[in-house]
Amino acid sequence: MLTQERYQSILSIINERNAVTVAELSQLLDTSESTIRRDLNALHELGKINKVFGGATAITQTEGIVEDNVVTRERLMSEEKTEIAKYCATLINNTDFVFIDAGTTTSRLIDFITNDKATYVTNGIAHARKLIQRGLNAYIIGGKVKPVTEAVVGAEGIYNLKNLNFSKAFMGTNGIDLEAGYTTPDIEEAMIKEQAINQSYMAFIVADHTKFRRVFPVTFSPLTKCCIITDTMPDNKFAKETIIKEVKK
Repeated sequence: MLTQERYQSILSIINERNAVTVAELSQLLDTSESTIRRDLNALHELGKINKVFGGATAITQTEGIVEDNVVTRERLMSEEKTEIAKYCATLINNTDFVFIDAGTTTSRLIDFITNDKATYVTNGIAHARKLIQRGLNAYIIGGKVKPVTEAVVGAEGIYNLKNLNFSKAFMGTNGIDLEAGYTTPDIEEAMIKEQAINQSYMAFIVADHTKFRRVFPVTFSPLTKCCIITDTMPDNKFAKETIIKEVKK
């Protein structure tokens, strides 16, 4: 493999996983660890990656306002979302008053809920349908419907949330960044997320590892305000800011 081809392969792997070790790259690319280390040093000097002890991490990606639709996002990181969802379902107790945010990972959570004594509130159209199909005690907030994410947003939704006090909230996000916090492309959806977190005793961000080091236009919460439930953490720096639970299969 030519050097430039190897560089491109390394960048693709790092950007997909957010973090990778020298040993992993060596095995994936069938290349010696000494060569991988030289490649990482070169890519670091070019500003393409962050070189860390034993490997490398992706540089924060700044994203735009365009979002994939629900069907497309459902297919991404499917196994990781399932493991995260299974764990989240175990956190729900009989007396809980739970907010479930619109999103593909939070939707997967509903598939594994077994507690029929808790009460559930959501701003997701599809989420509300799944909750009642499972015979769970469910409410949906009112407001404007956003077609791309099938989420209820807007001033009416925020007003509905202000009178509710959740014991737990399970929130989706598009990006997680040390400086920007939790981010999403849409202002109205960000305002709903912010209000739901403010109304919750405990808030959990449910997100697979590809959401780390990505920044979207609107911050809806600092890292410290929510716990993160993910499949694997790409950088220990995030654990210094908030509680993170990894649910590796």
